[in-house]
Amino acid sequence: MAIDPTRFCINRKIAPRLSLEAFFQLVQSLGLSKVELRNDMPGGSVTDDLSTDQLRALTDRYHIDIITINALYPFNRIDDALLARAEALLQTAQQIGAKALVMCPLNEGIAVSPQQTQAAMQQLAPRFAHYGIQGLVEPLGFPVSSLRSAVQTQQLIAAADVPFKLLLDTFHHHLYEQAEQEFPAGIDVNQIGLVHLSGVEDRRPTAELTDEERIMLSDNDVLKSVVQVKRLEMLGYKGVYAFEPFSSQLSNWTPAEVERQIRNSIELLQA
Repeated sequence: MAIDPTRFCINRKIAPRLSLEAFFQLVQSLGLSKVELRNDMPGGSVTDDLSTDQLRALTDRYHIDIITINALYPFNRIDDALLARAEALLQTAQQIGAKALVMCPLNEGIAVSPQQTQAAMQQLAPRFAHYGIQGLVEPLGFPVSSLRSAVQTQQLIAAADVPFKLLLDTFHHHLYEQAEQEFPAGIDVNQIGLVHLSGVEDRRPTAELTDEERIMLSDNDVLKSVVQVKRLEMLGYKGVYAFEPFSSQLSNWTPAEVERQIRNSIELLQA
């Protein structure tokens, strides 16, 4: 399976201790250019302490393409605070040249009906359009999530008649019990805007897995992320794959270890 290296993206979560400039340098050293930035890093800001102009100067210097800001949460529970967060993140995305904003559903064991989620999409869509930012809806597979199914997410996007796309995550696909029954016949790869990749080697019951168990890809990956990618390729997916590990152990990885882990994961996907 040969995937064009330009389709690989690095989520900043993999190197939480690096400054943005050091992160960009690492990505460039790998011969890559695509990144995902986040609003949940230790500094609490997408751009750390950099101004918009300073960040754009760095992206120009290191030839970096910001694919997304991750994330607007909880997008499907609309209130004034959520709308204010959306406005601020969309402004930032436009200012720094990010192409998309990730949208995550309420993940607290509180039900949100499909109708409410659809209505939230319709309410948010004009704001995304105003700023020229793509919305990427990421179902979360956790049992407490209010939106778990990738296929249902695509159905709700279509029913809402909004230009959002699905963000498919191999970890969350694995957590959702009905995913394999729904996926082959129900998914539209042309409406997948991004795929998140990570790996888990922990053998505890699936329902007990958390973000803490998410590392990079390996031969012992219980998510079978490589198999998931091969199927997506076979189905005709042509988009970007972003590596998004989450474990706290990432804070202890040196830049050399981060680079080694990324190279190893890419090799597994290219085998």
